[in-house]
Amino acid sequence: MESPGDSLSIPRLIVGLGNPGESYRDTRHNVGYMVLDEVARRMSTTFQHEKRWNCMLARSGATWLLKPLTFMNLSGEAVAGVAHFYKLKPAETLVTFDDVDMPIGSVRLRPSGSAGGHNGMRSIISLLGTNEFPRLKLGIAAEGGRPAGDKLSGHVLGRFSEDERAGILQAVDRAADAVALALRSGIDAAMNLFNRK
Repeated sequence: MESPGDSLSIPRLIVGLGNPGESYRDTRHNVGYMVLDEVARRMSTTFQHEKRWNCMLARSGATWLLKPLTFMNLSGEAVAGVAHFYKLKPAETLVTFDDVDMPIGSVRLRPSGSAGGHNGMRSIISLLGTNEFPRLKLGIAAEGGRPAGDKLSGHVLGRFSEDERAGILQAVDRAADAVALALRSGIDAAMNLFNRK
């Protein structure tokens, strides 16, 4: 029999972080959007613009897919708005986003954690009032590690090089696989499989 804790390990809201608009399409900071687009494609569902929360929202059964359109720094507004309206708990919210400290092509699931310097995550943690929600990170590290100062913004808002493209497409595919497993069997099962080296 399922305990209340078990049911919470299945996410009901999948969030992909990114910046809206053509100029940001396919940039490193938008890998969260890329994962959500792949998840929606596999679910044969399409995103609709939701004005009241300023986001793109799709649904498949009991699962909601959300891409905030608020720009990264205000991502929490859409996430908190949708979560509150549909009575979704933070533990049922899986957020996928880029991590500048992880190598390109890497994928890692975590049950909770800090914002790690990511403005979108900082906004979500602030507006949900907790960091106790699962997250799925995709590496976008530069070859020489995290760029310093002003170069960091240029890196995350830049597009993938030809050399990086194959790795990131593979990572997006693996991340979508991880989401599918989390929806089927829970976050723990997905962590056990996808966090292996």
